[in-house]
Amino acid sequence: MLPIHTILHPTDFSEQSEFAFRLACTFARDCGARLILMHVAPVPVLVYGEGVVPPQPEDYREQMEEELHRLVPPDPSIPVEHRFREGDPVAEILEAAEETGADLIVMGTHGRTGLSRLLMGSVAEQVVRRASCPVLTVRTPFPHAERSPQFEGAVAV
Repeated sequence: MLPIHTILHPTDFSEQSEFAFRLACTFARDCGARLILMHVAPVPVLVYGEGVVPPQPEDYREQMEEELHRLVPPDPSIPVEHRFREGDPVAEILEAAEETGADLIVMGTHGRTGLSRLLMGSVAEQVVRRASCPVLTVRTPFPHAERSPQFEGAVAV
């Protein structure tokens, strides 16, 4: 088995990310690895013509950073870092993995297929294809899994 010293967990605060977070915490604990928790806020795209997409609220960044810092591993012995970035999620995740020397990326996936995947793309799929380290994707909850109270009220972004 490859030695795992650094685990990167990108999150969008969805249910899939919650389960990926729990799995990342387990790997970090069992491997004695540091855990880097990361959220990437996509830069809003303004569209002209038929209408304008309003920019994010002024306090959006602060709200997302607070949400990110609420993620705390259940085992306090796991070294954890929180990182917030803005930009293209795929590019930012790949750059963070390189910068931190991540040995493993653990992330949730919505499991979209067909037209919705074609139109929306899949961040997880692109990360899997382009990452220089192994990527573990988590789509569905584990059997008999219970929701963690720290994720109650979390909103997918």
